[in-house]
Amino acid sequence: MANLTANFAGIRSPNPFWLASAPPTDKAFNVARAFKAGWGGVVWKTLGEDPPIVNVSSRYGGVSYNGTRVAGFSNIELITDRPLQVNLDEIKQIKRDWPDRAVVVSLMVPCTEDSWQRILARVEDTACDGVELNFGCPHGMSERDMGSAVGQVPEYVEMVTRWCKQHTRMPVIVKLTPNVTDILAPAAAAKRGGADGVSLINTLQAITGVNLDLMAPEPVVDGLGSHGGYCGPAVKPIALRMVADIARAMPNLQVSGIGGISVWRDAAEFIALGAANVQVCTAAMHRGFKIVEDMIDGLANWMDDKSWPSIEAMRARAIRNYVHWSDLNLNYKTVARIDQDLCIKCGLCHIGCEDTSHQAIAALRVDGQRRYEVIDAECVGCNLCFLACPVDGCITMVRQNTEAAVLTWDHHPNNPLRKEAAA
Repeated sequence: MANLTANFAGIRSPNPFWLASAPPTDKAFNVARAFKAGWGGVVWKTLGEDPPIVNVSSRYGGVSYNGTRVAGFSNIELITDRPLQVNLDEIKQIKRDWPDRAVVVSLMVPCTEDSWQRILARVEDTACDGVELNFGCPHGMSERDMGSAVGQVPEYVEMVTRWCKQHTRMPVIVKLTPNVTDILAPAAAAKRGGADGVSLINTLQAITGVNLDLMAPEPVVDGLGSHGGYCGPAVKPIALRMVADIARAMPNLQVSGIGGISVWRDAAEFIALGAANVQVCTAAMHRGFKIVEDMIDGLANWMDDKSWPSIEAMRARAIRNYVHWSDLNLNYKTVARIDQDLCIKCGLCHIGCEDTSHQAIAALRVDGQRRYEVIDAECVGCNLCFLACPVDGCITMVRQNTEAAVLTWDHHPNNPLRKEAAA
């Protein structure tokens, strides 16, 4: 049986599945239920200094697509609106009751050293396993010069991280905002500040939709709306890329992967791209805490099938194959193949290719029946037909010229830099 024990930033947990800092981790009642269900750890919903936060109603917006509910999820909720001491007392009790689980506390306070020093001292008294600095919240708190207002400025990230490392013995994790041009800049700043690890991605600035009756962005608050933080399955590709960029550029910086993780396969992809563990929010809010049972079983069974003995053994294994475009083989060629026995004659492959791509799929009539065939000479192997086909396995991409030598852009004769170097 595969060993699912995870070690992120020196914090061990019985499995790599943590709940992210969010409404599911706002109180002891929720966290206890999560641990009973099998979650390996939690990041407590972000704490701030008293006086307490005032939230609005409504708070959530969602994007449904092609019959899938909550393909994307947005919120305009702020950090916890419960008194700080109440949260601290509950954190202490939870850690006492569940000593084998990871309990990390998310924090956000004004960008002054004394503010961070005060709250760190109080949090350390709970015996929690570490703190996560929330430099990612893109709404509400950023207007108060916190959250992403800090995370978007590498100098601030480094400064606050260094303060926290000076004023606590606990592991310090920096939660990064994706609302930046280059995720490597704040990640490097966190590393310079001494962070034990980074977590990402936090939510993206977004408007999920417009209420066309009220003419206001969703969710509507008394006729008005605001941009919120966007998450859920729709952001997973963005999160994977940012996690991979950090793992490739800074392999010694520990990463906790966040963003659209709903099933075990999502977690395996994040870990393969360098994450030491993963954090989940939207999927738990959508389907409840017991989803972790399938996540644990699915990941363990897959690891057994692939002979991966541990999380660490498979971590970052895909990074060696994550390269820059200029490193790709320009001599690698594929063409589409259509299995006529599986084809349902819907014509989606032909329509997409004919209208928007390379006119490489012919629409024929054979014995009075529709038939679609690939024109090899025109097919560039773009994958559009493969992606559009509604029947799994009907269209496959088959490699051609298997004997061709590898040719990258750096060595291509049309590369002007190569010509200059040769001159």
